[in-house]
Amino acid sequence: MAVFKSGIRKRSTQVLVNLFFIISIFTVFNQGAIAEEEPRPGVRFGIPAITYTENEQGNGEYSVTLQILAIMTALTFIPALLMMMTSFTRIIVVFAILRQAIGLQQTPSNQMLIGLSLFLTFFIMTPVLNEVNRDALQPYINEEILPLEAVDRAVTPFKRFMLGQTRDDDLELFLDISGDQTVYTDPMDTPLNVLMPAFVTSELKTAFQIGFLLFIPFLIIDLIVASVLMAMGMMMLSPIIISLPFKIMMFVLVDGWLLVMGSLATSFSP
Repeated sequence: MAVFKSGIRKRSTQVLVNLFFIISIFTVFNQGAIAEEEPRPGVRFGIPAITYTENEQGNGEYSVTLQILAIMTALTFIPALLMMMTSFTRIIVVFAILRQAIGLQQTPSNQMLIGLSLFLTFFIMTPVLNEVNRDALQPYINEEILPLEAVDRAVTPFKRFMLGQTRDDDLELFLDISGDQTVYTDPMDTPLNVLMPAFVTSELKTAFQIGFLLFIPFLIIDLIVASVLMAMGMMMLSPIIISLPFKIMMFVLVDGWLLVMGSLATSFSP
């Protein structure tokens, strides 16, 4: 044990010495580079944080540094946008109810369900993402449109998708709650702060309706097994233990995963 500890100390000391040597080399080179370049009067070193310029049309443009900062800040909202503006909510809720109906607590695991939901979400949202890439992302990369116009073009396909899945009653409810008295002749003019909660409410309602239909056949199997055990006088034996293999067998025989995923994918057709 003493030899082992001594070896660890020697290795740690060697690593520290090497690290100090590398830092010293970089410091010497940096000082040499700074010394060779004499500062000129009127020249400022560093990267400007914010630069605002106006183009010929009178529109303002911010510096790339500020744009990158805004993009990095917006990335933190990606999980919320994934749940609020895509098909992810309906899929993950249906998968969770299906697992509960079968009687499996941890199989498939939460990581597997989230992975399945993500890939199925990407499959369903592919037309929307392609439209965003064609109309908003590529023109912005080619410097054909401004950032705000790119954002407006990117939001339009998502609004069209959400309006196709949102019930009119839910949309009217949140319009009344928001106090917005504007009469929108075109549904695409509905603001996002009203459309997003209405869309999520409709998605939850649809997911619970699908989950109820999935629960019925498994519930029938549980009732049959419980009745048979009661008739045989085996009241101390849990019906869930006996019915679980039958439910798994039925789900496999009818190719349940194919039916569930196919039904979920087709349920988003406009």
